Amino acid sequence: MSDWTEKYRPSTLAEVRGNDKARDALREWAETWEDHREAVIVHGSPGVGKTSAAHALADDLGWPTIELNASDQRKADVVKRIAGEAAKSGTLSEGSAGRRLVILDEADNFYGNVDYGGSRAVSDVIKSANQPIVLIANEFYDMSQSLRNACETIEFRDVSARSIVPVLRDICRQEGIEYEQSALEAIAEGTSGDLRSAINDLQAIAEKADRLTEEAVVTGERDRSKGIFDFLDEVIKTAGAREALYASYDVDETPDDLINWIEDNVPKDFEGAELADAYDSLARADRWLGRVRATQEYSYWRYASDNMTAGVAAARREPKGGWTRYGPPSYWRKLGSSRGARDRRDYVARKIAETGGVSMGTARRELLPHLTVMTHHCKNRELTVQMAARYDLDAEHVAFVTGSGKDTNKVQGIVEEARERREVAAVDASGGAFEGAKRTADAEANEADGTDEATEADEDPADEPTASVDSATEPPTEDPEERDSQSGLGDFM
Repeated sequence: MSDWTEKYRPSTLAEVRGNDKARDALREWAETWEDHREAVIVHGSPGVGKTSAAHALADDLGWPTIELNASDQRKADVVKRIAGEAAKSGTLSEGSAGRRLVILDEADNFYGNVDYGGSRAVSDVIKSANQPIVLIANEFYDMSQSLRNACETIEFRDVSARSIVPVLRDICRQEGIEYEQSALEAIAEGTSGDLRSAINDLQAIAEKADRLTEEAVVTGERDRSKGIFDFLDEVIKTAGAREALYASYDVDETPDDLINWIEDNVPKDFEGAELADAYDSLARADRWLGRVRATQEYSYWRYASDNMTAGVAAARREPKGGWTRYGPPSYWRKLGSSRGARDRRDYVARKIAETGGVSMGTARRELLPHLTVMTHHCKNRELTVQMAARYDLDAEHVAFVTGSGKDTNKVQGIVEEARERREVAAVDASGGAFEGAKRTADAEANEADGTDEATEADEDPADEPTASVDSATEPPTEDPEERDSQSGLGDFM
């Protein structure tokens, strides 16, 4: 049976459900593109129709599409070659009015992979594009601020249950499925605004029942949540290949999570050649999951599920008995325990990358370790202050780099001095932009005090010569860049 999410994907914008305002805004953006020539970021939760809307828009306007996925093709040279060329005009593949639509899916992942140079390449492509570009993102604020500011933004919200029900009803009619209205409403309410998941749930239940009833929906939901440990017992110990696959339909876990459960627990019962065969099947499943993430083709999930369930069950050489203590994937525990440290590391690395014009990978692998050694426990205080000022680090992140406590007076003093230096540097870099405002404020203050600045200057003729003498004897101001170089910080920038 074909995947219904693909079979019933909207072919026109009019068929996109639940986001009428966003849909209309997307059409207006496209129809007025010649006037503003901006790219657009379409963002929102997974499964609400963002990518479908972009393709439907292209179909409505007769524009060919060229699609690039950030998860799969994120290196700068790939982005520039594919998206860059696609964003230029003058090819035989252009549609009406000489237009084609460039779709950059999972665009929030470009920023997460700055080490590949993809984020900067996307920004360059957008600035020089001669064709309309749609960037699809789940997490809007995971994208760089410069990229967000360069584009128009349209948010797709979660689809309401009352908008999901008509879609399910239409699919049932086209598939010849008898249904109860309450069953469709139960499916729609249970998917939390994810239209794609609602269609997947409808298909899963319809494959098992001749008539779609509310009881079948509730039973299906109860069965899916009956327990991951019972499922592991079947797959690893007793079920054949077909039974293991069918058992996965009743587990409330996505294939991405299910593979972690199986991978972590199969060594508790399998060993030798059967364990090697089981891991071979899991490796194939993982490759299919990678394709899903890269292409958003969720129909590939079936191949991943086949390998991780039927493949593992088929690897069993002999029946397994007894009771086994299964547990949640250790991978999750490791991620949870290290999440805070990884977030702090990536924050500092991103600051270094943005400030120094280097890739995030270089910042993380090469520069950050050197800074950690050079500022260990803030022993080189001057260098630590320079680092905090240059990268605008707060106490938490200074403490992470140096290994000192963030609440210590030492770190707090460094952060405060760094803040003062940044303020001074901002004024110096303004090129006198604040001078006029300062003189005006001083004049107003003097007037309020009843004094005249010019008169006071005339009454003290010695002020001018004194200033000249001081300026003549004052040593030259130290170049901040030269100071950084002498301290060692400049070597990394």
